[in-house]
Amino acid sequence: MSAEPGTVRPGGRTARVRAAVLRAAGDVLAEQGFDQLDLADIARRAEVGKTTVYRRWGSVTGLVADLLVDMAEQSSPREETGSVLGDLRANASLVQRTLADPRQGALFRAVIAAAACDERTAAALWRFYEVRVDEWAPCVEQGVARGELPAGTDARAVVRAVSAPLYYGLLTSGVVPDAAAAERAARAAHAAAAAGVYVTE
Repeated sequence: MSAEPGTVRPGGRTARVRAAVLRAAGDVLAEQGFDQLDLADIARRAEVGKTTVYRRWGSVTGLVADLLVDMAEQSSPREETGSVLGDLRANASLVQRTLADPRQGALFRAVIAAAACDERTAAALWRFYEVRVDEWAPCVEQGVARGELPAGTDARAVVRAVSAPLYYGLLTSGVVPDAAAAERAARAAHAAAAAGVYVTE
């Protein structure tokens, strides 16, 4: 079975083409939003052939899907501080810095808005977050192993609980979360986890 357009990671010379096209797509998303994405315009901005872009990605949604794959690959790896609270703080801080970044924050808002009305974009966004949750879940699992959290704690649910209030606050108020918001999110998720809220077994 063949892969969807844009989901096969190229190597060698074509890696430069992919990087240029994804950068151009991210710029348009951040500056103008999903509605302004056009493959011909992206090709022009990236200074690559239009047929190359159409052949490799096929559609705007295919391009956005690959952009999210790239973003997941480029995201910072988890930090291990030696305590589950410290790790959750590191995770919250990473999310907060991403949302506060002028380009990244605008890009995420555009993709989230597009995902609300486009199934392929929504699926790509879900895959992006699955990758990020998978990256950070071991921090919680290690906390359980050290006895900091109850056995049976759902590690993935705890990681989601850290970032959820930061995204919710941004989307419902338009206010970019600050460091204090990140600290509250980490402490709240940790307190709930320590109290057994996320025990599922």
